[in-house]
Amino acid sequence: MTRILLDPEIFITQEFGGISRYYTEVYDALENNPEIQVICPILYTDNIHFNESSLLENSYQKRKSILVKCSQLFRGYLPRKLKKKSKTEAICILEKQEFDVFVPTYYDPYFLPYIKNKPFVLTVHDMIHELYPHYFTNDKITVPNKKLLIEKAARIITVSENTKRDLLRIYPDTPASKIDIVYLAPSINTEAPIEIEAPENYILFVGNRTIYKNFIFFLKAVLPILKSRKDLFILCAGGNGFNEEENQLINESGVKDQLIQRNFKDSELAGYYKKAICFVFPSEYEGFGIPILEAMACGCPVVLTKNSSFPEVAGDAGIYFELNNASELKEKLITLLDDTRIRQEYKLKGLVQSGKFSWKITADKCLKIYQSVV
Repeated sequence: MTRILLDPEIFITQEFGGISRYYTEVYDALENNPEIQVICPILYTDNIHFNESSLLENSYQKRKSILVKCSQLFRGYLPRKLKKKSKTEAICILEKQEFDVFVPTYYDPYFLPYIKNKPFVLTVHDMIHELYPHYFTNDKITVPNKKLLIEKAARIITVSENTKRDLLRIYPDTPASKIDIVYLAPSINTEAPIEIEAPENYILFVGNRTIYKNFIFFLKAVLPILKSRKDLFILCAGGNGFNEEENQLINESGVKDQLIQRNFKDSELAGYYKKAICFVFPSEYEGFGIPILEAMACGCPVVLTKNSSFPEVAGDAGIYFELNNASELKEKLITLLDDTRIRQEYKLKGLVQSGKFSWKITADKCLKIYQSVV
């Protein structure tokens, strides 16, 4: 049996998000595998993916069930202490060497003094901090910590070929032979019968809109279309309310009533994809891009930039435009809006493409890599 010690770090620091979803999906998929034991020393977390997963039911949580229950009863003051104690518990297991392979969930190297000669497998989700440092001027630790762990890891998983290429270009001393590519998968429930309130005709934007997500570029590009089509809306799902810069542009645009922002529950997201004319993903860079597959799995055509990892993920099912080329984006959108046959063609292509990815495939590949270093 392979004993996998799963670092609690990302579940302590992230309430929701792609990285914590990745680990919960992988380990949920491995739950019934008799070849492995997953040790996840978390006494308290607000992470919604973890709390909805079976990880909470593993043997570690059962042994510590009284502390886990107390953390939920006394939310007023215990959570902070128990989050810290989760890392202390991980260090204790590291020192006792009661595991075969360690899996750090982010780039905190706190475990290095305790891991001794046991191996660890690092997943690198993207190289955005290195490629776009101007977006992270206040973050002085992620890049050096990541570099240190890349050097010391027994093996490295990257979530796309593009991320592997970026890593090797930035850190050329890294042996390419110790890097494995393991794609991610969509988590969306396309069968959920959730009704959402939305206009009849809208273009969808999902999630965070700041910095490299490129929302301001997207909005400026589609303003002429909105002005000529008063029955068309832009619906922004998630990402919280519009910020000051966005509001200023919206208020000056003359199409304020055609911009909608809605936060959503996970169970509602499929409804927004299914009703949309198309989903636009203008991001400058992503390590993978799970929303691309989410949209495709819901039969929603995807318009996206032809850069970073996107061609790997979308294949021939994506409708591509050149990064930051507003006229090309506008042209592609008008074609989609005016031609239902093209929309149907890309809906079918997307369903086929998204079907090539599953968390079972991802989990099986990760497990082989973990076992290879033991």
